[in-house]
Amino acid sequence: MEPIILASGSLRRQEYFRLLNLPFSVMPALIDEAYEGIADPRKIAENLAIRKVNKILDLLAGRPPWICGADTIIAVDGNIFGKPKDRDDAQRMLSTIQGRSHEVITAVALFKGKDKTNPIDCRSVVSKVTFATLSDSEIEWYLNTGEWQGVAGAYKIQGLAGCYISSINGSYSSIVGLPIHEFYVMLKENGYSYGDS
Repeated sequence: MEPIILASGSLRRQEYFRLLNLPFSVMPALIDEAYEGIADPRKIAENLAIRKVNKILDLLAGRPPWICGADTIIAVDGNIFGKPKDRDDAQRMLSTIQGRSHEVITAVALFKGKDKTNPIDCRSVVSKVTFATLSDSEIEWYLNTGEWQGVAGAYKIQGLAGCYISSINGSYSSIVGLPIHEFYVMLKENGYSYGDS
């Protein structure tokens, strides 16, 4: 199988790449995550994922390998929740999403490799997460764990926040950070020899 550059420092995405037995290296794409001028949450996530792939392409010379970029955002009543800036921002996010449902959008962008003129395939998955009603002390307890740092919406579904989630509708792996079914389909449809040695 051909090596893939994962344009993300996310440990969850790396775990999924290992689960899929993909040869990969990590090269986080440090981009400005501003999205002014884009209203559709799905388009925002896709734009960010594509920009991550393009950032790595700009850094590589010659015939670049396959590159995967991904981005996860949370949408609540048309408002976008990315990674919280600080504890107060995380508290605001958790207070907003508790006791209701919100959308989690993960976009995956895939560059086929070899020829820089190859188009970037980008797809996104929308899932719904419902939080139980939380007391102020429950939110404070979660904030004290530090788990909110560096994650969209200030929570990790695969961590302690799982205690607070009453239901999900959609792709669990997408909520974590990589929709593995859709990613597998993307690899196959783009000619990646998955499973070959």
